[in-house]
Amino acid sequence: MINIKTEDYNYELPKKLIAQTPLKNRCESKLLVLDKKTGEITHESFKDIINYLNEGDALVINDTKVLPARLIGIKKETGAVIEVLLLKNIEDNVWECLTKPQKRLRPGTIISFGDASLKAEILEIKNEGITTVKLIFEGILMEVLEKLGTMPLPPYIHEKLEEKDRYQTVYAKVYGSSAAPTAGLHFTEELLNSIKERGIQIVNITLHVGLGTFRPINVEDVTKHAMHSEYYIMSRETADTLNKVKENNKKIIAVGTTTVRTLETIMQKHNKFTALSGETNIFIYPGFKFKAVDCLITNFHLPKSTLLMLVSAFSSKEIILNAYHEAIKNNYRFFSFGDAMFIK
Repeated sequence: MINIKTEDYNYELPKKLIAQTPLKNRCESKLLVLDKKTGEITHESFKDIINYLNEGDALVINDTKVLPARLIGIKKETGAVIEVLLLKNIEDNVWECLTKPQKRLRPGTIISFGDASLKAEILEIKNEGITTVKLIFEGILMEVLEKLGTMPLPPYIHEKLEEKDRYQTVYAKVYGSSAAPTAGLHFTEELLNSIKERGIQIVNITLHVGLGTFRPINVEDVTKHAMHSEYYIMSRETADTLNKVKENNKKIIAVGTTTVRTLETIMQKHNKFTALSGETNIFIYPGFKFKAVDCLITNFHLPKSTLLMLVSAFSSKEIILNAYHEAIKNNYRFFSFGDAMFIK
């Protein structure tokens, strides 16, 4: 019986190392290169990632695009301020979202946003702050959200984001995420072009980041944590390319934990890559046997988080936590706008 304690994945991080703003140049971040078996560490700049990729390898990116999904509204009956974070579109104009304060809401409550061109009717109150709402608006929802919503930055970021696009990857194209797949924030168009010129194939999947990725673990025993599901898509072109890469014994490099979760979900079910879409609630923690991914580009994750457990499963808890301590010692920037790791 696996016994993994949440507290075992805790570490102390000086607050000054929590990156509050993105760097001026995306690919100038630091890059900690980690050998997942030996624990050997090399310090690089992110633009040097190209030196660790070889002809015939595949770099897999998540092309999800972040919705301006954070809305501040007014409860119609009382004028109370309500915050709504859109998480997932369940059906036409019906969304699962996080609301606070949730205790002030009841089914039938109407919340108005901005100039009241957007309203939300509460349909159902669930646990953990989750609420189901029906959005009422005229026109195109994305245009309404662009006007009234803001980027759903994590709570540890206190600085105002001057440019919305800096919380999007340069290759983002499919709207649907409540948070950015932040490992991809380091890439520029120029770096991606240079990677392609080296004969490395760049393919995309889509996983819309939702509650499953950033919900904290509130249980002592990790195996008792329930992940919320997130929607993913893999195209026929991506599946065919990745199957060929595997056949040729070349490497699959996942950009970010969301990409890992999509690739492993499909490979664990089908033992090969296949074109499909669906919901995944896969929870990867130590003991997991990887079938799809050979290398991982990722940021530095919060203590006691599912993401820290995923990268620990890819190497080992001891090697990963040692790398984190080395990063702290070398003043790496942590979390969403922070520096990166390449685990090979």
